[in-house]
Amino acid sequence: MYSFIGEYFCKIDSKGRVLFPSALKKQMENTFAEKFVIKKDIYENCLILYTIDEWERQNEILRTKLNTYNKEHSKLLRAYFRGTAEITLDSSNRMLLPKRLMELAGIENDIYMSGQDKKIEIWSKQAYDANMIDENEFSTLAEKLLGSNEA
Repeated sequence: MYSFIGEYFCKIDSKGRVLFPSALKKQMENTFAEKFVIKKDIYENCLILYTIDEWERQNEILRTKLNTYNKEHSKLLRAYFRGTAEITLDSSNRMLLPKRLMELAGIENDIYMSGQDKKIEIWSKQAYDANMIDENEFSTLAEKLLGSNEA
């Protein structure tokens, strides 16, 4: 199993291509190295990049929880899959970010790719910088969500 870690500053060229960080590529198993699924995040103004295997795992979670013959479930699925695209790395380890997704996330030239366990978040530099929390806020949140007296 793999887990993505680290944050990487990247530049997008005039055609919308970005060099995939070699450190992230090394963290993947060889079978996942060239094909991904990208989509807009549900909660934040960023993009999410999944390996094909992780994307299939996410779909399996949806399949077990949702019924496509339920109108609300179908509406959720439609919104979830909206703008989703499959992308691959070219021979120079670059990937072409879909223009419509870049626009949705406010991405122009400079981005951060941030490893988040089984996914990679792709942020505009401005949004990534604005989304940082200070150490006190982080420790308070960690205590609230993770701290407990239960053993």
